[in-house]
Amino acid sequence: MTMRVAILGASGKVGSLLMEDALTRGLEVTALVRDPSRMPERPGLERAAVDVNDADSVVKAVKGSDVLVSALGGPPGTLVAGAKAAVASGVGRIVWLGAYGTGESAQAAGFLTRSLLSLFMRGELPDKTAADATIRAAGGTVFHVGPMGDGPAAHRTLTLKDAPKRLFPAGISRAAVAAAMLDEAQNPSFPGQTVIAVPN
Repeated sequence: MTMRVAILGASGKVGSLLMEDALTRGLEVTALVRDPSRMPERPGLERAAVDVNDADSVVKAVKGSDVLVSALGGPPGTLVAGAKAAVASGVGRIVWLGAYGTGESAQAAGFLTRSLLSLFMRGELPDKTAADATIRAAGGTVFHVGPMGDGPAAHRTLTLKDAPKRLFPAGISRAAVAAAMLDEAQNPSFPGQTVIAVPN
């Protein structure tokens, strides 16, 4: 039976790559977006309108999915609401995108990165940290990544104890992040953990 993956935030930069990669891998995809009419119909793709502040809309949309993968973003409060909705959905496996240098990866990222994030993301940090904790507590996997850009999909997934020591976190392509998250979705290796994706 073909795996079905529900993608939260499927219309965003990382979410759209998650969708493309998943379809290329032959997976069935449910794209969870605010406005499905803005997303073209494609073979293997189901579109569903959701609002993370309405957990019931997520629960209904992901019915029959094997895994929920999230590239959700938005103003403070969005991530916590999304994490709670993801857990409430009852999907057995969750793969969540977070930011390197926040929460569990703050110590590994080093003082300079922590200081910069505290300065520039002050309003977002509590939301990110709380959302990550909600996902981990439910047995999900949280990916922390550094600055994202364009580039190849080659990647490695590391535990926090294996995080490279750097002054600034390594940049990584969005394609590599999407590939790492889908690898974990298909072959779970780090349930209940925060891991980092780095370029290969």
